[in-house]
Amino acid sequence: MKRIIITGAHLTPALAIISELKERGNWQIYYLGRKYTLEGDKTPSAESQVLPQVGIKFIPIPAGRLQRKFTRWTIPSLIRIPLGVIHSFWHLLKIRPDLVCSFGGYVSVPIVFAAWLLGIPSLTHEQTVVVGLANKINALFANKVAISFSDSAQFFPKKKVILTGNPLRQEIFKIGKPLFSLPKNRKTIYITGGSQGASVINQAVLEALPELIKNYNIIHQCGNKEFPKIARKRKSLPVKWQQYYFLTGYVDPKDIGWVFKNAHLVISRGGANTILELAALGKPAIIIPIPWATHNEQMKNAKFLSDKGLAEILGQSKLNGQTLTQKIQKMNAHLNNYQKAGEKIKKEINRQSSQSLVNALYDLLPS
Repeated sequence: MKRIIITGAHLTPALAIISELKERGNWQIYYLGRKYTLEGDKTPSAESQVLPQVGIKFIPIPAGRLQRKFTRWTIPSLIRIPLGVIHSFWHLLKIRPDLVCSFGGYVSVPIVFAAWLLGIPSLTHEQTVVVGLANKINALFANKVAISFSDSAQFFPKKKVILTGNPLRQEIFKIGKPLFSLPKNRKTIYITGGSQGASVINQAVLEALPELIKNYNIIHQCGNKEFPKIARKRKSLPVKWQQYYFLTGYVDPKDIGWVFKNAHLVISRGGANTILELAALGKPAIIIPIPWATHNEQMKNAKFLSDKGLAEILGQSKLNGQTLTQKIQKMNAHLNNYQKAGEKIKKEINRQSSQSLVNALYDLLPS
């Protein structure tokens, strides 16, 4: 039985790799990651909730990071950096994995570093064209750096780089059982702020809701933290309108294929995974990039879709109920054009990236 430790802050490609490893069999998989989503916030991370449900042992690591601005969490975060290294050493010595696979983020750095010191082969994967600090550090110690876009190669040592593409969850292509009973003869809009939700998007949705539910089914993934508050708002709606508003804190991976299949339009952030999944499905979208993302990464991701005619961009500074409604109405009026663009772009996306990345992991196995 081969053993692998997977780590990082990007759960979606990790799940794709876990699925591929399981299909090939004979792997014991561990995940070392964040217990909580943000510093100072006790909201459990998506990985700590999802991975145990799919039979993966999740182990929390108290990793710290270098913050761009000084806050009350800066000193505690710095203190957690050596703690993260110590914990990583302990777990690697205890598990004795054959490989380490990282998906970036500050939590992955002490694990990749510890693997290097212990002589354990590792691979780190970069999702985006713009490379973050964590993967720049990881590249110093990893044996291989897998990239999603050829343009990213310039940031890493040439001899380490392999182009695999970004692993896609196979669940997005599987329809599965219905999650909701959607009224027919209405278009459906799926709104998500990411696995943990986004307050600014939730607020705009609530402002736009009285107008939107007159014409559309709304599937709103609001995040577990704000779910109780928004659920109360839903109950305050007239009963005749509640049947068109479907609220959930989190969409389980086994249900995401059904949600995407039934959505005529998706409203989301601009993370690399989201963008590539939308492209692979040819799904029209309104992208609301996170404005503070490193090197304006999410805006660049969003432009990838908008330049190909599949998406419209709505800046967060302009986001409110009115602008959201206007953007939806504009796209709905020309939905056929966006769908035609989607048919073209989905042929350009590599759906075999998971296999390519796992092949690269096999190449690193000690002989």
